[in-house]
Amino acid sequence: MEVKKGYKQTEVVVIPEDWEVKTIGKLFSISGGFSSSRDQLSDEGFCYLHYGDIHKSNKTYINVEEEYPEIPKLKIDIKSISPKSLLNDGDVVFVDASEDDEGASKHVVIRNPQGIPYISGLHTIVIKSNDDSVVNLYKQFCFQTSNVKKQFKFYAVGTKVTGISKTNIANIQIALPPTKAEQTAIATSLSDTDTLINSLEKLIAKKRNIKRGVMQQLLTGKKRLPGFNGEWAVKRMGEVGFFSKGRGLSKDSINVSDGLPAIPYTAIYTDFSEVIDYSRIKHFTKSACETIIINTPHLLIASSSNMLENIGKATAFNNEFDVAVGGDIILYKTTANVCFLSYLLSTRPHRKRIVSLSQGSTIRHVYASTFDNYEIAFPSLPEQTAIAQVISDMDAEIKALEQKLAKYRFTKQGMMQELLTGKKRLI
Repeated sequence: MEVKKGYKQTEVVVIPEDWEVKTIGKLFSISGGFSSSRDQLSDEGFCYLHYGDIHKSNKTYINVEEEYPEIPKLKIDIKSISPKSLLNDGDVVFVDASEDDEGASKHVVIRNPQGIPYISGLHTIVIKSNDDSVVNLYKQFCFQTSNVKKQFKFYAVGTKVTGISKTNIANIQIALPPTKAEQTAIATSLSDTDTLINSLEKLIAKKRNIKRGVMQQLLTGKKRLPGFNGEWAVKRMGEVGFFSKGRGLSKDSINVSDGLPAIPYTAIYTDFSEVIDYSRIKHFTKSACETIIINTPHLLIASSSNMLENIGKATAFNNEFDVAVGGDIILYKTTANVCFLSYLLSTRPHRKRIVSLSQGSTIRHVYASTFDNYEIAFPSLPEQTAIAQVISDMDAEIKALEQKLAKYRFTKQGMMQELLTGKKRLI
């Protein structure tokens, strides 16, 4: 590849001639955390960073003072902890184990100017700056570029669980602008984008909480929509509909390119919320002869799972196009509004009740007979439809915000790739 004037090709990335590429081992001292299991943590003691908390975090930093109440604690004599495992302002903490290659580069930068005792824990690798050549804010972004992630994937080893050693992390190279002023300018620009992303994430979380509250009110009849009154009728699901089963759709028979839209049972708890969004159908089958095809409103229920939160999860198919429905899916065709039913069965009391009715040990199951006698309080069909529409409108608003969030995140990735490699220079 031809390198344009003013740039140079390094071992890992093309950068401006006045930039440098340095290894983590050159810039930082590297050590391990203090191993303590999750069972030993509580609400008392000193702040403790478990590697699982890094994996779960959507952020690349932890503000110790602001997040203090939520940070797990470990009751221990702080004098017994090596200073290498105590986290100071600007320290970076990586995980040393992950279930996939992408997670191998997960990390957080510590914001702790107050010097609150904070212990880096199980399966963590701590890097501490040897000098002030790397600005703290720059650290939040410089390990996220594609060229750095490729290096982490290269060094990650393992099958079911991948790990990376302190020795290998030391070999990873990052690009550095020549001045701290340029580092700060780049990091500030990316941080401003993060602020937009964080505000949108909070708005989406708020909208989801409002939706849950509305569902609790409307789906139980505690609050009625204008124009509706009268008693709700308690009926068995078997009284207002009938059950059947999906068939086929083994892993070998589905693809992700073209053919007849298909819904394997796992898609119910990985791809859809309470109502199936056609644009999110990502499985297809070439053959329709060994599958069950539906093209009218149905409730689809996952009949088996090894995870309690997934067993009996329902989603509503409310369209009129052909779709193949796989085995381990209970199909329910009913005179009731399927969207109303799906929203209702997703509420916490019904999820808890359905899980309690499931059977099995390692793999849990529910059956058509489980739901045949399952009692639900039904308002009139017009009220069911009105309730479902109110919640559906809220879903549409949340979806629009999520699409906007995805666009912001994509924009940030592009900005990082250009700014953190010097492809675009800030004035």
